[in-house]
Amino acid sequence: MKYRALADTGVFVSELCLGAMTFGGKGGIWETIGGMKQAEVDTMVGRALDAGINFVDTANVYATGESETMTGKALKGRRHEVVLATKVRGRMGPGPNDVGLSRLHIMESVEASLKRLNTDYIDLYQIHRPDPVTNIEDTIRALDDLVRQGKVRYVGCSNLWAWQVMQALGVSDAQGLERFRCTQSYYSLAGREIERDLIPLVEDQGMGLLVWSPLAGGFLSGKFTRDKEGEGRRASFDFPPIDKEKGYDIVDVMRKIADARGASVAQVALAWVLANEAVTTVIIGARNLRQLDDNIGAVDVELTDEDLAALDEVSAIPPGYPGWMDALGSDRNPGEVRRLEEATEAMESK
Repeated sequence: MKYRALADTGVFVSELCLGAMTFGGKGGIWETIGGMKQAEVDTMVGRALDAGINFVDTANVYATGESETMTGKALKGRRHEVVLATKVRGRMGPGPNDVGLSRLHIMESVEASLKRLNTDYIDLYQIHRPDPVTNIEDTIRALDDLVRQGKVRYVGCSNLWAWQVMQALGVSDAQGLERFRCTQSYYSLAGREIERDLIPLVEDQGMGLLVWSPLAGGFLSGKFTRDKEGEGRRASFDFPPIDKEKGYDIVDVMRKIADARGASVAQVALAWVLANEAVTTVIIGARNLRQLDDNIGAVDVELTDEDLAALDEVSAIPPGYPGWMDALGSDRNPGEVRRLEEATEAMESK
């Protein structure tokens, strides 16, 4: 296992992070996503830690708290080995204040998460989505208080627009409050939209990037082809949304590369994400040990420049505005551009 720095925290996390969204759940969406029992969770967490994974990510809303409870039990005796992350924002009860990013809900939620996780502190506490009815400064101040109290070590965000991340960073910098150290965002060969603005922001601001659903909800696992719809959660829970026709083209290229490298299609998808230097870690959410072991093997897959070029070409997204304005080139007139080229050629020939 390899490790990467989490922004400028001085903390190193494994390139692969074990996601706990598949832990627990009875009926409905959570059973479709995972539905794993405690014994299965214990075995999977142990296998992941033994393989060198030191980063575990969950959320209070996963299986309505059951995922956190199972994660806490599975980490008993090994809590000190991991960087433990969870999230706040989703609805956790029927009341009007059982949801959101208000100080009230954050303070209540962190206490509940600490109890479920059976820990005195959370290494990384993330807001799960934006909250349009709460002042962002109130949210940041509440998170800052949690860091000062020692209940949380670092804070991060997830599923925010780039402008919202920058707005939050601006509030933190202006008020001297704790900064978001990372963003957890969807990124895959079938979903590269964050390359337009979020990844440039992450690089500019020195943030970490935690990638969720690198297999596009299982679509890039190799199970799905034009001739056969695969099994698994995407068969009944079609998320995240993708352009399937383009997705099949991507899988075709991935399969050729996988066969040439002696790897699985899923490993190629993970290796492509890991090849991006802006990425800190890739969150894997296996439902069984076979999937987990296959995903772990992705850290040993080395894609060539030709492989990366082929994958980039088949999965490319249009630049979008104002990106296509930037692509128009220099404002200099053709004669001036040619004179500069001639001057450069003359200098190189000396």
